[in-house]
Amino acid sequence: MRILFTGGSGKAGRHVAPMLAEAGHRVLNADLVPLNDRRVDDLRVDLTDAGQVYGALHSYAGLDELTLGAGQPRFDAVVHFAALARILIAPDGETYRVNTQSTYNVIEAATRLGVPKVIFASSETTYGICFADGERLPEYLPVDEDHPTVPEDAYAMSKVANEACARGFQRRTGLDIYGLRINNVIEPHEYARDFPGYVAKPERRLRNIFGYIDVRDLGRMVLRCLEVDGLGYEVFNVANDDTSVGTETRALLERFYPGVPERGELGRFETLYSNAKARRMLGFEPVHGWRDEVGAPS
Repeated sequence: MRILFTGGSGKAGRHVAPMLAEAGHRVLNADLVPLNDRRVDDLRVDLTDAGQVYGALHSYAGLDELTLGAGQPRFDAVVHFAALARILIAPDGETYRVNTQSTYNVIEAATRLGVPKVIFASSETTYGICFADGERLPEYLPVDEDHPTVPEDAYAMSKVANEACARGFQRRTGLDIYGLRINNVIEPHEYARDFPGYVAKPERRLRNIFGYIDVRDLGRMVLRCLEVDGLGYEVFNVANDDTSVGTETRALLERFYPGVPERGELGRFETLYSNAKARRMLGFEPVHGWRDEVGAPS
């Protein structure tokens, strides 16, 4: 497939965009700074500028495409990861503006130009827990995609607005638009650096609902989204199968979530940020776990 990937120079994108290229796809990274990876072409784009977004979606993916002599090929998919990645990078109003305007521009241009599939990064923060002022408990556990999304911070508000935008464009066009409510993204080098501390003090992971997603498994999730057609508009939690701490799930429930209703039986270390929908509808199967990386008992 020929893919426009936005935000390919960010924490997640710099891993996922090359993974798509390694899988055989042609990837053009649209970002303010280049990725500088030989497998991925770069195009400097301000995604808050609608004209630049339309131009990017009409672009050649590289100089080699000129040799075809057949004009500019159409993109088969857009993977939209670009964003201000959390609160307190920019003032709240700017965070909301950049994230919502860029997403509107990308999805509008993609759907008007007939790109058949858009995959966009939403967030675990939509459930209102990660960046809450004080502690907010889930309404039930494990948290699945039916859980209410009532955030109180600008970043998560922008992600909820983006989901509404995507759903509206999908309803109008009938194209496939999939949103990924991505849990805390972990790069391979972060396991040895951070996870022993999480084992020692599991409360540090409370705001992430004790979940995580290995960036390589996030790439696997994007590949599954590219491969599975015909779902229309869907949102998916994206998390690894287990928690990010050494404490057993039952003990986490008793210590941190007393009185929170439980839906279904949970395994010994099973994630509280449910990935069951992605498994069921996409065949998503994470393969990278922190216990293997750190050598913790399972």
